[in-house]
Amino acid sequence: MAPAGVTIIVPTFNERDNVQELVRRVSGALEGQDGEILFVDDSSDDTPEVIRQVSLTSPVPVRLLHRDDPVGGLGGAVVEGLRAAEYDVCIVMDGDLQHPPELIPDLVGRHAEGDADVVVASRYIGGGDSGGLGTAVRFGVSRGATLLTKAMFPIRLSRASDPMTGYFLVDRRRVDPAALRPNGFKILLEILVRSDVRIAEVPMEFGERLHGTSKASFAQGMAFLRHLTMLRFGKMSLFAIIGGIGALANLGIMWALTHMGVEYVWAAVIAAELTIVGNFILQERYVFNDMTGDASRLSVRFAQSFAFNNIEAALRIPVLAFMVETWHISSILAAAISLVAAFFVRFMFHSLVVYAPRRAVRKASKQAAAVERERERVHAPAPDLGARSELGSEA
Repeated sequence: MAPAGVTIIVPTFNERDNVQELVRRVSGALEGQDGEILFVDDSSDDTPEVIRQVSLTSPVPVRLLHRDDPVGGLGGAVVEGLRAAEYDVCIVMDGDLQHPPELIPDLVGRHAEGDADVVVASRYIGGGDSGGLGTAVRFGVSRGATLLTKAMFPIRLSRASDPMTGYFLVDRRRVDPAALRPNGFKILLEILVRSDVRIAEVPMEFGERLHGTSKASFAQGMAFLRHLTMLRFGKMSLFAIIGGIGALANLGIMWALTHMGVEYVWAAVIAAELTIVGNFILQERYVFNDMTGDASRLSVRFAQSFAFNNIEAALRIPVLAFMVETWHISSILAAAISLVAAFFVRFMFHSLVVYAPRRAVRKASKQAAAVERERERVHAPAPDLGARSELGSEA
């Protein structure tokens, strides 16, 4: 049985040249089906104005939700779209036309069979194709990321061949938007991992980009790896990774200084100071970035972290010296043992003191209030401008 209606959620960022063609093709795919197109726009160009103009002649209702503060990137845009959607059955697709709108009836039809809450448009099942990725490098990166993701969630993603796609149908009634923690591109992965949903797939031929440029970048790749690590292991594992990098740097600096003739205790002190600063920068950016609160407190956080780590180092280095002098082991091995022992104490202090959870709670509350205000604005009665409003066609 077909759903009462479908909301097509299209997150956009500077896609002005694709809007008209996208609306035309989506309208054709929705023919005979109640639905709407909801653009959630983070653009810095005139894409919002183009959407408003196209909405005036669209055969299906078109709405625009423009975000001045694009929290969560593309994933955050999708979550806000789910909250603001007119219908419970939502289809998420990119605005660059690499996701063929003609597949919409297949997604809706598969969901109508009644045994799936999420229907994924997959490039990697029979009938699917990923040729639109273009270069072999992009294909390799995409396929490698998919395999890595499935390896980290072998049970949850056992029925998903393409958990990295941005084209999928989701029944909003089976997902709690408040439980999602969007960060960057891969919102489907977030939904599949954090929600108890039944998964089905239909094949998709991934198209070529007609206009604009890909938003993928090295920074996005790093954000994805961070997000994947957080989903699987949480902050502690990411803290451990950065701590491991710092430990290697510490040992490398100490090795270099001792080979230059510096006495090992002084070498340990210098290595500790340099890596304390480096670790703080990485933790601030990648581990606790959602708990930093007021940016003006950066100096306070640094002072707390620097003081604690120096106290820890002041206690750890005499222990290191004791191991070297008493156990007669190498100073590098003694340093490695002491760094491992210090890890858990460092993590607990930074989690509970430097990045106190209450700051994150206040930030989340403010963001939730802002989202609610925006939602009320979107659903507020439009001014009577005739047959159509500024936000698009009337239903």
